[in-house]
Amino acid sequence: MPQPNEWGKLPHAKPRLLVVDDQPINIRLIHELFSQEFDVFMATSGQQALEKCKSLMPDLVLLDIVMPGMDGYQVCAALKADPALSDIPVIFITGNSNEEDEVKGLELGAVDFIHKPINPVITRARVNTQLKLKRQSDLLRQVALIDGLTGLANRRRYEQELLTAWLQCARDNQPISVVICDIDNFKLYNDTYGHVAGDACLREVAQCMANSVQRPYDLVARYGGEEFIAVLPRTWNEGAQQVATNFFAMLQLSALKHEKNVTGLVTVSAGVATVVPLPNSSPEKLIAIADEALYVAKKSGRNRFHCIAMDSSHVSE
Repeated sequence: MPQPNEWGKLPHAKPRLLVVDDQPINIRLIHELFSQEFDVFMATSGQQALEKCKSLMPDLVLLDIVMPGMDGYQVCAALKADPALSDIPVIFITGNSNEEDEVKGLELGAVDFIHKPINPVITRARVNTQLKLKRQSDLLRQVALIDGLTGLANRRRYEQELLTAWLQCARDNQPISVVICDIDNFKLYNDTYGHVAGDACLREVAQCMANSVQRPYDLVARYGGEEFIAVLPRTWNEGAQQVATNFFAMLQLSALKHEKNVTGLVTVSAGVATVVPLPNSSPEKLIAIADEALYVAKKSGRNRFHCIAMDSSHVSE
């Protein structure tokens, strides 16, 4: 079960290397070179490369420049234009040694060039260098985007992930759901047990919510003081309700004492909202509707969740 400080992301055992080349012999050479250390995937066209990047999220792409149809430059430009894929480092593989070609590639966002015929020692060294740099960059980003108390994603990370998920769902005509929760009578909890216990309570609630999601692309974040949010791409309202149900069940099992609460235990109220985003729309309306659902849950007696499934036309208002 993932821990909160992974904020919904499950690690893979080996780095993922995507090799893009229309010549199978070149793919075979690179596969033989790296198959023991990496999970090596292949694509034989530019369009297939983009599809593989979306589904696999590789740690590094080795990209041939000269290919029929969409060439390597076009693939690199498309990757860097997509917020969800722009951080994937690209190393161009080319049979040319023209400086103008290298300048063009670097301007598009490539991190390095490997020249054909492939030298195994040089190729291995350059690939390992870029993977090391990416690991360091990922670690720094994670530290900057994690809530220090709970280990969940912080508000900044949540805003980035929500926008990326929103744009992807709009592009693919898929639903997106959010679950916003608030700890019931949390001020009374702090007043009764003190802020040290209050911090421990926040961490336990965060753990329960993080454990209520299962997919690597779901995100759980600390939304505010005692508020948390789950962003669930490609999830209909029924699936979001199941996440909320799982969360409530886990919190009930934790049995955190709260003598000033009606049940005698720590409880939460939650709002659930779902929509299929329209192109060129923004997620603010979805969050507003989830907040409205949370308000209804609180006004209805707390310790419950309320759901609203929106019509797509509402997000364009």
